[in-house]
This record gives sequence, C-alpha cells and structure tokens, in this order.
Amino acid sequence: MATRYLPLFLRHSPTPKVQNFALLAGIEASVRGTLISAMPLVVYDALGSAEATSSAYFWAGIVALVWGLMVPWFTRHLPRRWMYTSGCLLYLVGMTLAVTGTVVTVPLALMCLAAATATTFVCFNAYVLDYIDRTDLGRSQSTQMVYSAAPWAIGPMLGVTLHDWWAPAPFLLAGTFALCLLAVFWILRLGNGKQIARAKGPALNPLAYLGRFFRQPRLIAGWMFAVMRSCGWWVYVVYLPIFCIESGLGDKVGGVALSISNALLFISPLMLRYARRRSVRRAVRTAFGLCGLCFIASAVFSPLPWVAVVAMMGASVFLVLLDVVGGLPFLMAVKPSERTEMSAVYSSFRDVSGILTPASAWIVLVPFGAPLAAFFAVTGAGMIGAFAIAGRLHPRLGTLRPSHGRPVPGE
Repeated sequence: MATRYLPLFLRHSPTPKVQNFALLAGIEASVRGTLISAMPLVVYDALGSAEATSSAYFWAGIVALVWGLMVPWFTRHLPRRWMYTSGCLLYLVGMTLAVTGTVVTVPLALMCLAAATATTFVCFNAYVLDYIDRTDLGRSQSTQMVYSAAPWAIGPMLGVTLHDWWAPAPFLLAGTFALCLLAVFWILRLGNGKQIARAKGPALNPLAYLGRFFRQPRLIAGWMFAVMRSCGWWVYVVYLPIFCIESGLGDKVGGVALSISNALLFISPLMLRYARRRSVRRAVRTAFGLCGLCFIASAVFSPLPWVAVVAMMGASVFLVLLDVVGGLPFLMAVKPSERTEMSAVYSSFRDVSGILTPASAWIVLVPFGAPLAAFFAVTGAGMIGAFAIAGRLHPRLGTLRPSHGRPVPGE
C-alpha cells in the first residue's frame, strides 16, 4: 500500500530510449577515450619496444576473448545489471594497476581493461537489442556516435597531455568517468533486460551458441567486418603513435591525430543518411576499399613521416564510416531469442582483433625484420579483402522499402 504514494517514475521503470543508450555510450567513450592514447605509451615505456608491446596486447586480447565469450554464461548465474556493474569495477581495477607502471602490473592492467570493455559491451548490446526496434538500430548507432564524438575527439589528446604532465593523471580522470558510468547505469534502471522464452533449452556453455553462430552466414560476414574495422583502429591507435616516436615526430602526434579523426563522429548522422540512400552494402564496400588504399599509401610514403600520418588520418575517415554502418549487417540479422549470446559473439570482434593485430605485427616485425610501416600495408591488404567479401551482402540491406518504409534486414 505504501507504494501508492511513490512517484510514478519510481514505481515503474521507464522504457529506455535511444538517447538513454547514447548517454551510456558517451560516458564509456569518456573512459576509453582518455585511456586510448595514454595506455600504449605506458605499455611502451614499461616494456621498452614495439615487439614487447605487441606481445602484451596479444595476451590481453586472449584473456578478453575468453572472458567475453563467458559473459552469457555468467549472466545465467549473475543478473545482467550486476554483470555490467562488474565491468565498471574492472575498469577501476585496471586503472589502479596501470598507475604503478611496472613490467608486471602494466600487462595485468591491459587484461583488466580489455575484460572490462568486453563485459560492458556485451551487456550494452544485449540491452540495445532488447529495447530498440530493429528498424531503429541505425539511428541508435549514429546517435551513440554523436554522443561519443566529443569524448573521442578530446580524450586522446587530453590523455597524452595529462600523461606528460603527471603519469597517473589520465587514469584518475578515466576512473572518475567510470564511476559516473556506473551511477548513470543504475539511475536508468535498465534491470536485467527483457526475458524471452526459447523453444529449446538455453545454451549451457559458449560452444553451444558458437555452433549456432557458425550456422548463420550473415552473422559470420557481419562479425568479420567488425573484426577488420577493429584491426584498422588497433593499428591507428597503438602502432601509429609508435611509428611517430620512432620516426622522430614525438609522442603527441599520435594522440592529436586520433583526436582530430574522432571529431568526425559529429557527422555520423550524415554518414548514416548516405548509407541509407546508397545501401549498406555500397557504404561498407566504399569504406573498406578506400580505407585499404589509404593504409597502403601510408606504407608507401613512410620515408616521409608526415605524409604517412596524413594518409593514416585519411584512412580513419573511412574507419568512422565503418563504425556507423559496419555493425548493421550483424545486428540486423540477430534473432530475438539469441540476443545475449550473439551479443557476446559480436563483442568478441574487439578481442579477436586485439589478438590478430599484435600477432600479425609480430610476424611482420620480428621474423622478417620489416619496418613498422610494412605492417600498415598488411592491414591495407586485409581491408581490400573485406571489400571483396562485402560484395556478397544483400543489395538493399538497410535501404527503405517503398511499400513499408522500413529498412530491409537482408536475405
């Protein structure tokens, strides 16, 4: 009876809207944006070489991949809201370890931060698929990017500047944002998401839903696009700053370049509008093809470091376009009954790219003794391969149906 005197919004959780999820995405972008340029410098300073940095990121990617695939299993024993909370707390643990700056604690910090990102990403995507209609996924993606634009534009440059001023400073700022993320999540009262009954029993382990994933070619293709896009960002975020240091450009150029590139997120709604007019397939192919050419150009012009950096910044334009449309082939093909499981599979693209990128860099740099710029060319070749595979997408994917006015989910 006492609940009759409570305000309505306290008795009933309001249905989350696109803007609510965009707010969460923006705050998490503040966490990651502050760390994204400072962390490679911390790892490089602690370990002393590009090869050792690649090894640290490789093992962090292994840990995050296994952890991310286990998140759906964890959520069967731990409510999703507490799983998301644990991801926020892992951010804080990772930042605490990174502040120490030792050879032992810095790789552990990488692992904690990667696991935190995987946890929050899986839960976040499951919430989005629960509450956002499939026809609004494109608008949701672009709105999230608009909210994330300022953190991604300011964060990398700010992180490098704070690191030069006082090494723990970027981690203290990012920790504050992580606490804000946790507070806003609980204020929004997302709970544990919608519960949908399955015709068959729930998957008991990750291998069960991985089997369902591998039986759906559309999901495989969409996941592969996400992996290649993430590999491109890994090269841009981790190896471009190292290239700048080794080329004598200093340790701030990489962070400034990343901040400038991330400012393009402000025009992500225009990119989405372009994709809807031209179809997702054409937008994805255009982005992969031109991005690959820019990466290759950066390798060709590596003797002129500033030209190589400009070419890499050109590649980042198309990486942002892929951020807008590259995830739609996967998200539009997910079955409602498999939201949490397939969100975990989808989130693994970040971890797989975190394994594939440093492993490829090690193969190029160590056995062959190739310069770092050669790895840019290898990345470009991978982008060209994704361009070819994207030709198999449905021609009208994401365009509006004349009779229904809804995006075509694809065949």
